[in-house]
Amino acid sequence: MKWIRIIIKTNSQGVEAISYALWQMGLQGVEIEDFSDIVSALEKKKQKGNVEADWDYIDESLLQNKNQDEIVIKAYLAENVPFEEKLIQIQEKINHIKSFLDIGSGSIEIEKIDEEEWASSWKKYYKPFKIGKHIIIKPSWEQYELIEKDDIIIEIDPGMAFGTGSHETTSMCIKLIEKYINKNDMVFDIGCGSGILSIVAAKLGAKNVVAVDLDSNAVEVAKKNIVLNNVQSEVKAYKGNLLDKISDKANMVVSNIIADIIISLSQSVFDYLKTEGIFIASGIIKDRINEVKDAIESNGFDILEILEEGEWCSVAAKKRS
Repeated sequence: MKWIRIIIKTNSQGVEAISYALWQMGLQGVEIEDFSDIVSALEKKKQKGNVEADWDYIDESLLQNKNQDEIVIKAYLAENVPFEEKLIQIQEKINHIKSFLDIGSGSIEIEKIDEEEWASSWKKYYKPFKIGKHIIIKPSWEQYELIEKDDIIIEIDPGMAFGTGSHETTSMCIKLIEKYINKNDMVFDIGCGSGILSIVAAKLGAKNVVAVDLDSNAVEVAKKNIVLNNVQSEVKAYKGNLLDKISDKANMVVSNIIADIIISLSQSVFDYLKTEGIFIASGIIKDRINEVKDAIESNGFDILEILEEGEWCSVAAKKRS
């Protein structure tokens, strides 16, 4: 299958507004490439050494000829959809955002790629790495032998979906899930992408995980990864909105999306959590963390902690009794 890759160049001020605009237009599988994150990770690698650094697989040559103040947003459309019309809509949105926000160049490029070509390109960047205390993220095509006691291997083939674990927003979610989950918990994963957070929850002992995403391709990728990790009895993935798919209440709700959606979600997620249930939210750019925090607190939650990595934040909150 052939895909259209849409490449938008922006800066830290424009990344969230553009990502949200793409989400509104139905392009949920958005990839964010921030070279300053890689610089930061390489510094951590030099300070800690390869064994301790989560990003020790990054090759410094990837930074050659890269503008470290520039952020690249990539989104994908199937070639068989009327993408010319969608491109016009994207350009109109970017022009509108430019009218009130400095978003850098805001330039748009397109590429036609095979799905196989996209998947193969991941292999030179994506190697096994550790998150938190015991979670090892391993691409399905790689071997990993440095297993310690209590380590949990998660195999992920990202396909065309967001969620490899390497981005700060995902890795912070995993750390918070590992910290706050309990055996036999019920978990809802909103905007599941590759299914990585749902699989982590199941591997950590959740007995029932519901994963939802508006992107049908992401749901198919998630289903494959669920089978790959042999957690299909614990995890079910669905296309659509969480509110349309479940009637139960969870011990934990996880959502790695963007600030605007989290603010909106905080108004309804309270009713889908059990007493003292945990709400973990990520994908929040630093400039908006106070706005998100205020929204979560005003909707019946107490903030447990806020993690920060690079330009991003994640929040763990508990439902008030």
